[in-house]
Amino acid sequence: MGAMTPVGGTLPETWAGLLAGRSGVAALEDEWAATLPVRIAGRVTADPADHLSMREFRRMDRCGQLALIAAREAWAQAGTPGADPERLAVVIGSGYGGLGTTLAQARVLDNAGARRVSPHTLTQIMVNGPAAWVSIDVGARGGARTPVSACASGAEAIVQAAEMIRSGAADVVIAGGVDACVNELTISGFAQIRALSTADGDPAKVSRPFDRDRNGFVIGEGAGILVLEREDFAVARRAEILGRIAGGAITSDAHDIVAADPAMQERVMQKALDQASLTGADVGFVHAHATSTPLGDRLEAGAIAALLGDQVPVTSTKSMTGHMLGGAGALGAIVAVQALRTGRLPGTLNLENPDPEIGLNVIGAAIDCSAAGAGMTNAFGFGGHSVSLVITGG
Repeated sequence: MGAMTPVGGTLPETWAGLLAGRSGVAALEDEWAATLPVRIAGRVTADPADHLSMREFRRMDRCGQLALIAAREAWAQAGTPGADPERLAVVIGSGYGGLGTTLAQARVLDNAGARRVSPHTLTQIMVNGPAAWVSIDVGARGGARTPVSACASGAEAIVQAAEMIRSGAADVVIAGGVDACVNELTISGFAQIRALSTADGDPAKVSRPFDRDRNGFVIGEGAGILVLEREDFAVARRAEILGRIAGGAITSDAHDIVAADPAMQERVMQKALDQASLTGADVGFVHAHATSTPLGDRLEAGAIAALLGDQVPVTSTKSMTGHMLGGAGALGAIVAVQALRTGRLPGTLNLENPDPEIGLNVIGAAIDCSAAGAGMTNAFGFGGHSVSLVITGG
């Protein structure tokens, strides 16, 4: 596994930050942010330029940069599996792709004319760019796919990757999600629909899933990448198995372009449990989608309680990273794997006044979860995209 997040530039740094309850949300000091209605965000802690060659850095949008760096970390941790290139694939989801480049080059076009537009523009703005760059980097010829399902993109990529392996289409799949949308257009757009928090004060205290005083999410950026393998392939090469994707489900609400359908959230979780041949009683914890919006957190809480009961430990690391959009679901899967491996589940930062309407066992600090045999992680996106994963230990 590999990660670039607002609390760490690598997976070990990210995990240490999450367990410690360290926020990656800070004020935006950029000139372009001065007039925005919201001026806080979660940016990755590492500079991509420090991890890439100058040629790579110049050819890629920030979205592709974060994905490639996290993928290289995951690939190295996996021991660079010697898979047949024809049976090695990549599935990396993104909600917005190279939106940062789109904005920057539109300004160049307006201010300096067509001849000043970068020749790399089109390959930088492609939403499939991160998957393509990673496939080139490892020589994967079994397919390079890009689910585009808003904030569910990273989790959907993992489900698709697992399906490729189960169907026999691939032996190894590099999967995950990424977004790099800390820019004036995304922040303004989310602010206009009142999705972002407008709270004043310490930026680190603004993202507060399940808390009574939450009033919107904080935008973040980052990438989470996992290397999935067919089990007998991993065993044959004596790989360290970190965890298992026991079940994964994708549904569409067919309800509203923005508002979620709680009945479908419960349904996607049940479908994931069914595929894993488990029941709600087998789930030791839930990493919730919970972004810190008043309605969204309450709807998901109701679905969790209806299916799993109100005593299962629930957490949301978006309280520390902000909402990484297409990267969020992949990081959720990584958190679940890490929790099962280490026996520690990160808490929900800023849970100072638990919302009485939530009615769940939301944890405010890291707890022991060594008795958990399975964890569930959810990801929901605009358009009615719902994804749930059930993960078991290695």
